[in-house]
Amino acid sequence: MLFLALDQSTSATKALLFDREGRVVDKVSREHTQHFPRPGWVEHDAEEIWQNTLIVLKTLLERHREHRKEIRSLSICNQRETTVVFDRASGKPLRRAIVWQCRRSVDICKAHRAAGHEETIQRKTGLLVDAYFSASKLQWLVENEPQIGAALESGQACASTIDAYLVHRLTGGEVFATDHTNASRTLLFDISTRQWDDELCGLFGVPRQSLPEVRECTAHFGETTLGGALEQPIPIVGVMGDSQASLFAQRCYEPGGAKVTFGTGSSILLNIGHEIVPAPKGVVTTLAWVHNGVPTYAFEGIIISSASTLVWLKDQLGLIHDIAECEEMATQLEDNGGVYLVPAFSGLGLPHWAPAAKAAIVGLTSQSDRRHLARAGLESIAYQIRDALDAMCNDDIQVAQLYGDGGPTANRFLMQFVADLVGVELSINTVSECSPLGAVLAGMLGQGEFDSLDAIAASPRYDIRYEPVNNGSATSEAYLGWQAAVQQLLNSPSSS
Repeated sequence: MLFLALDQSTSATKALLFDREGRVVDKVSREHTQHFPRPGWVEHDAEEIWQNTLIVLKTLLERHREHRKEIRSLSICNQRETTVVFDRASGKPLRRAIVWQCRRSVDICKAHRAAGHEETIQRKTGLLVDAYFSASKLQWLVENEPQIGAALESGQACASTIDAYLVHRLTGGEVFATDHTNASRTLLFDISTRQWDDELCGLFGVPRQSLPEVRECTAHFGETTLGGALEQPIPIVGVMGDSQASLFAQRCYEPGGAKVTFGTGSSILLNIGHEIVPAPKGVVTTLAWVHNGVPTYAFEGIIISSASTLVWLKDQLGLIHDIAECEEMATQLEDNGGVYLVPAFSGLGLPHWAPAAKAAIVGLTSQSDRRHLARAGLESIAYQIRDALDAMCNDDIQVAQLYGDGGPTANRFLMQFVADLVGVELSINTVSECSPLGAVLAGMLGQGEFDSLDAIAASPRYDIRYEPVNNGSATSEAYLGWQAAVQQLLNSPSSS
């Protein structure tokens, strides 16, 4: 018995085969182009993503022709806030997708705040009025590309996150649906009523009829032959935004369970239970999942630039040939030498929410070299995690256990530094593909392979654990240096 997963991330589209025990049998990945039409603007070609989807799925199936009949279903996890507008009849995108990192709608968000809409939007959605989320991207399109606005208003076009776009194309246009985790990231969805909200759609100028149906992540999302690769269709079951899917895979089903996904950006999710509670300043509230009509909510700390900082060191500065070099370079130094890299390449997220902030390197001396910059890049990821967790927790809500996943978890220096800095044991799932695993587990729950969340929680897992071993004065001093560097950045004229 095998389960197929599609992991559509910011940088690539990946097809994976999992066995019944949640182990990766095989995988195929294909990167897509990152488009930067202007500084701060980021786009993806949704048609390229669709073609890559077909390629990776068919390539994986070709490798396992003898096991095709054992595949029970397809599950999907995806980059969340990225917004695509496509033709309802053909499924063809009408323009490039606007990526979650894109800052073109910053002024739109400022206008909503100035008009006094912030309290209403935050109360209903749990989110901040920020260009990170989908609605302002759609408003920008409606206001700046009239043909898009007309197509949405007439019903010719659909607007959605990437999951609903792929479901629509995989089902030949039969199903246009998203799940609660993706809907809750749009600024158009009321997380209390768990419905698209007419007032919010009106504020952002988004026709409600252009939005997908919302289903539970464990629901069925139609059937697919994977573009003709299968003779008999299989169900699409288990659709989740990538960060919530990771929380699901880490079995954080009880309040206090938290995870950090180390990716292009990083998302920290902390389970807060079945009721919405007031979020600390700068923290967003989101739907972790909905199962059998019961919602689970989470606090989220968003780190905009995480592993992308290391990519910048490699591709833009040419300091390293491979990201793996950062660990060796960092461990050659006794400390960071007072050098800090504040990676505000697309603004700063929690707890600062400073979209206009620009990245900076602070503390360079004549003794600084490329090793200090490599170490500063790694440490910046950990400092931002500490910032986020400090903002999310209070006397009533604490992290009981922290779990990690994503490519950078292979960096032992970074993982130990996170554990030391946060002062909590960090457990790394040996299945590095946690987001697609979470979608598969949700799909298995939806198909009855598991009868409850408790049954999934009791299933075997194998972690690598990092205990805090150096969380004394040296770590505290390093963190104080980071805070000073951030304040220096925020106080600069370019960040206002």
